[in-house]
Amino acid sequence: MPRFIHTSDWQLGMTRRFLGLDAQARYSQARIDAIKAIGRLAKAENCVFIAVAGDVFEYERMDRATVARALEAMGEAEVPVALLPGNHDPYHDDSVYRSDHFEKRKPKNVIVLADSRPVLVADGVEMVGAPWHSKHPTDNPVVKVLDELAPAPGGLFRVCLAHGYVDIRSRSDETEALIPVSLLEKAVVEGKIHYAALGDRHSCDAVVPSGRIRYSGTPEQTDFDEENPGHVCLVDLSANGVTVEERRVGRWTFRKLERRVTGADDVANLAHELEGMPEKDVSLVRLDISGALGLAENRELHERLDELGLLFAGIDLREIDYRVHAGDAAQLCRHLAGYAAEAAEKLRSMVAEGGPRAEAAGEALLLLAHLAPAGED
Repeated sequence: MPRFIHTSDWQLGMTRRFLGLDAQARYSQARIDAIKAIGRLAKAENCVFIAVAGDVFEYERMDRATVARALEAMGEAEVPVALLPGNHDPYHDDSVYRSDHFEKRKPKNVIVLADSRPVLVADGVEMVGAPWHSKHPTDNPVVKVLDELAPAPGGLFRVCLAHGYVDIRSRSDETEALIPVSLLEKAVVEGKIHYAALGDRHSCDAVVPSGRIRYSGTPEQTDFDEENPGHVCLVDLSANGVTVEERRVGRWTFRKLERRVTGADDVANLAHELEGMPEKDVSLVRLDISGALGLAENRELHERLDELGLLFAGIDLREIDYRVHAGDAAQLCRHLAGYAAEAAEKLRSMVAEGGPRAEAAGEALLLLAHLAPAGED
């Protein structure tokens, strides 16, 4: 009963806009470390190969350092590593897979599925790939591959690697190169393939109840809307079917928080919640805040988030239906007179009106409030 690892969407070389330079370097290294973790898992679980179902690299042309480090990590695996070109890294004359640097550095255990010819990847297991040759094909490459594929010889398991969204999971605006699930199921029934290893969807899940058609997801999370990232699939093939076990290999997490803040207690509670999160250095937080705060509370919020941002990989703050009011500054500025009082009133009006100048006006008003004389009540 052969066992192998199904993975996809490594997207080596990926950058995230909300990461600083230090965090980006650690994130890039984590994606290389995930390859090494997959290799160690393959050895520990007696896997006979590793199948990477597309988007190995983030771009079709990659910097030499990323390619070299990636291939070095793949070479540490003690089993064949099959790479399928996907929509991010299609196989053509000018692709990363055809570069002199890639071909020079490629270890012997790395196989690039540049065409759809079946490859005997291990004893009793054949692999057939449906590589992308351009970023925008009119049909998914797997359609032609399966139409022309003959049933697998007796006693031989065949794994198909394909990349793209399946038609039953697509949104109405996704029409490009969809994979017909009925075609994959038909290929299974006819004995053309025994397992379809899919890539492109970054969440690890089964497409059909039998488990024979599934996505592995990305081994390291890439965005906030991924449902089950950070895993690979440990697949066992047998005459009776397949069994698949999800194994976590990723460390990074992308968390979404929606919080309403209306006073100092809410600010303190939010800061306490963030302080309590584990592994901040590999955690990205998208924080959507709503509500309203006074100027002093707003400054406290941003100062606390700025301080916590030193610990997290990143905090992406988005103000949703959020405003700053100037009521507290009005109280603090009550002893101003003359030009200072006029300036305070103008700044309060700018804050109340909102718009692109409101935040700067609020900061100026808060500064003016701090400079105001204490006076007597």
